[in-house]
Amino acid sequence: MKKLTIITTLVLLSLMPLSACFASESPPVDSGVTSWMLISTALVLLMIPGLAMFYGGLVRTKNVLGTMMHSFVSLAIIGVLWVAVGYSLTFGHNILGGFWGWNSDYFFLKGIDESITNGVPEYVIAMFQGKFAIIAPALISGAIAERVYFRGYCLFIVLWFLFIYAPLCHWVWASDGWLFNTGPNGVIDLAGGLVIHVSAGVSALVAAIYLGPRHGYPKSAMKPNNLVMTLMGAGLLWVGWFGFNAGSTVSSGLDTARALTMTQTAAASGALTWMAIEVLLFKKATALGFVSGILAGLVSITPAAGVVQPVGALILGALSSIVCFYALKAKEWLGYDDSLDCFGIHGVGSGMGVILLVFFIRGSWMKDAAINAGGTWTVWNQLLVQLIGIGAVIALAAVATLIICFVIEKTIGFRLDKELELAGLDQSLHSEEGYGLTSREF
Repeated sequence: MKKLTIITTLVLLSLMPLSACFASESPPVDSGVTSWMLISTALVLLMIPGLAMFYGGLVRTKNVLGTMMHSFVSLAIIGVLWVAVGYSLTFGHNILGGFWGWNSDYFFLKGIDESITNGVPEYVIAMFQGKFAIIAPALISGAIAERVYFRGYCLFIVLWFLFIYAPLCHWVWASDGWLFNTGPNGVIDLAGGLVIHVSAGVSALVAAIYLGPRHGYPKSAMKPNNLVMTLMGAGLLWVGWFGFNAGSTVSSGLDTARALTMTQTAAASGALTWMAIEVLLFKKATALGFVSGILAGLVSITPAAGVVQPVGALILGALSSIVCFYALKAKEWLGYDDSLDCFGIHGVGSGMGVILLVFFIRGSWMKDAAINAGGTWTVWNQLLVQLIGIGAVIALAAVATLIICFVIEKTIGFRLDKELELAGLDQSLHSEEGYGLTSREF
């Protein structure tokens, strides 16, 4: 019996180095960070139905399903594109002079099955980033709501993703992207102020002008069909934005806490400021104004949540509401039909945040930038980087969107025929009705 015990012990001891060797083949998974990234991925996904409800409640009854489908269909189309080629185009190595990325290991995600990055399985990072790619084109649908063919919209988001979103994402967030490497710490865009909101806002403006206004706009009243649904959608967006911004730190520590705090602070500041503006000008606060303020605050802090402190978040949220409020007024003066104010909120509000964040950067960030620069690095240096970034985004989004709209209109059609538009998207394109109580059976 003693001999058997001794032999067993010797065998186990001999296997220990071998097991240790196997264990060291791949880096360990950080369960804390991974758990937070899984939650963040789910939170960003929650923003899609939130956006669908937000937009769906703002259009007329005859267009509610068609409008909500514009958000939901992005889940399927971009969800497949992202796995097939999107992750490679955005986070692969430079090709075509750095316009896109490419890594054959990312094609259909075939090469990341056992990959762990910074303690997080790469599958999780890929899925988190994929949710950003899904919501970006869905935002644009608000500007062209109630007047486009579903088939034209589907082709639009495919081309927009391939020729606008993927390059911009590579420029700003890939390690060899040119905006990522402009300046000692690159252009500041934590969670997509440039990549998502400015690009979507500019594209929305171009598409809205190209397609022309809805029939009857602005003379006919085009009232929201369900502001209750819009309020709930805004609430879901606010909740999801914590994953959007705080998840973009790809950590679970101090930086995460900072980003989450700034997100909450700016959203509250934006909502309160918009409400105050309405009370001062109109003697009453509206639900639509309140949710507009929420979004104005959220989009302004999206690029800045990793570098500013609470006072900066308060100011950015308030300024964004003021600027966006008058941007919506300017739409009325200029006469273009951005149906649900994608440009006026996302483009203007986030663009303002991208630029003005430099005046509220915490001192420690600037010290690190100076060290990386090998000398001094001032607010004005960083402001120039931010302006280069926003200029590049505007140029690509504007020119490429115009070309995409032209191609779609001349091939499969983009702008809905007048008769179909007047009948409404739900009946003419989907043969459905959003609300049973309005059915012809009654």
